[in-house]
Amino acid sequence: MTMPKLVATDLDGTLVRADGSVSDFTRDVLVKLEEIGVPVIFVTGRPLRWTRELFEHIGSVGLAIVSNGALVWDVATDQPRLTRLIEPALTAEVAAALRANLPGLVFATESLEGWSCEPAFATHTSDALRPARRVAPIEELADEPLIKLLARRHEDDDADELLAAAAAVVGDRVNVTHSSFPLLEISAPGVTKASTLELVCTELGISATDVIAFGDMPNDLPMLTWAGTSYAMADAHPSVVSCASHLAPGHEDDGVARVLAGVFGL
Repeated sequence: MTMPKLVATDLDGTLVRADGSVSDFTRDVLVKLEEIGVPVIFVTGRPLRWTRELFEHIGSVGLAIVSNGALVWDVATDQPRLTRLIEPALTAEVAAALRANLPGLVFATESLEGWSCEPAFATHTSDALRPARRVAPIEELADEPLIKLLARRHEDDDADELLAAAAAVVGDRVNVTHSSFPLLEISAPGVTKASTLELVCTELGISATDVIAFGDMPNDLPMLTWAGTSYAMADAHPSVVSCASHLAPGHEDDGVARVLAGVFGL
């Protein structure tokens, strides 16, 4: 393996443990990588508000790719470096098509101003202290450019089956994926973790072959396919294990940090 020049890692199910924490060992490895000049970029499906709690671990590159590539956040200046938004007309079109073909879907939205949802949308426990800025039908919420459109139906839906059904409806009008439970995560056309990471790496003068990437869920597939060296976590989704070129220990066992310590001799 050629020594990588940049590390790109997913967060949930990959770098952080199930309780959302970063172990002392992982923290030490991230610091050592910074000391030898290897940037680490978090590339996550999390919205900005759920990623901020991990910003203390971001090194001098100072960038985080959030919402599956729809937003690049400059941590030092606390402002967006890049936004890749879904335009209102497209949001309305896609939401109408999905609801017509998948009855029972309920929608939520992510924008730079915060998150909003339809009245029946089941909120995440992490948002208990962050109430929705707007609660209204999707026809009203689709009136602004969005970072991400979210859709869910039943808790017992199979996430992969729901994704396949939604992808058959929307085609290439938008990018649709999921990151664990049956929640559709919808971005503007062509927006993935990989396409945005490529933009950031081009700006840094780093090629795909010099990137080592880690992930565990279907929303990581484009990034793992793009990177020169890719690792699936031991407990990753089967499609990710099949796609990646290597297998790392699980996230509860500090898999990312253990691999990086070995690759870089830390």
